[in-house]
Amino acid sequence: MILTVTPNPSLDRTYEVPSLDRGEVVRATGERVDPGGKGVNVSRAVTAAGRRTVAVLPLGGAPGALVADLLDAQGIEVAPVAIAGATRSNIALAEADGVLTKINAPGPELSQAERELLLETVRRQSRGADWIACCGSLPRGLAPSWYAALVARAHAAGVRIALDTSGPALLHALREGPDVVKPNAEELAGAVGRPLATVGDALKAAEELRERGARSVLASLGADGQLLVDDAGAWFGSARVAAVRSNVGAGDSSLAGFLVAGGAGPDALASAVAHGAAAVQLPGSVMPTPADLDPGAVTVTAEVPVDRALREPAS
Repeated sequence: MILTVTPNPSLDRTYEVPSLDRGEVVRATGERVDPGGKGVNVSRAVTAAGRRTVAVLPLGGAPGALVADLLDAQGIEVAPVAIAGATRSNIALAEADGVLTKINAPGPELSQAERELLLETVRRQSRGADWIACCGSLPRGLAPSWYAALVARAHAAGVRIALDTSGPALLHALREGPDVVKPNAEELAGAVGRPLATVGDALKAAEELRERGARSVLASLGADGQLLVDDAGAWFGSARVAAVRSNVGAGDSSLAGFLVAGGAGPDALASAVAHGAAAVQLPGSVMPTPADLDPGAVTVTAEVPVDRALREPAS
């Protein structure tokens, strides 16, 4: 079972538009409403893969009730933490050429009692979990060290933990040795404080995160592929993609693919790449099922192309 923790979930509305012209009336060609937040997306992807998951998340107001209903309709077990504030609502505008514009609300502020209830719910639900995936930004009311405390508690309970966050929350958590961290290129550059122009730059940055405490690093490099760096070495994975429709939740799908395949080694990396490649070819934040995967389009190699320039350099 994979337990996911999403401290700042959302209700996500995705509109498909031909193009985005500021100041003009833009008519959408498609619309989706999905439960959102990185951990929520991981749970959705794990469920789509046919595995059991439990989603822990604070929920409040009408948006929170709709998030719970949408997850329940998808067969996802929810462990809600009731809060006084309303769950945030986000908007994504997906253009026909693959460009995505996102508007993310800040979300509610958690009280002391709500913060304690969230921790207790994670502790209670983590019994018997194979992995805990802690994902996304922290809401107001949670200190940057909150994920670090959660990593320490998970390890004390003998549970492996994967972390997908950025900024001070990531840097604090590294000190507790999370089993997996999953930054994208921008988050990786931010963590080491320097730009990344090549795959080799990303590899060095991932190795630095391991020196700071991460046991393994699964780095998403967008259209360039993914890197996995752990005690056994480094691998680079990429996949052929016919056309990008939406990259909402693609990184979360990759993390789910990695964890359901064991969370270690090149086979897990291949699963992560296959899930991410399938996700970008689906509308909105739809998560891929096994039928959507194309393992034959995936290449994983221990010969990391360190000199390859990133198509989207990270600063």
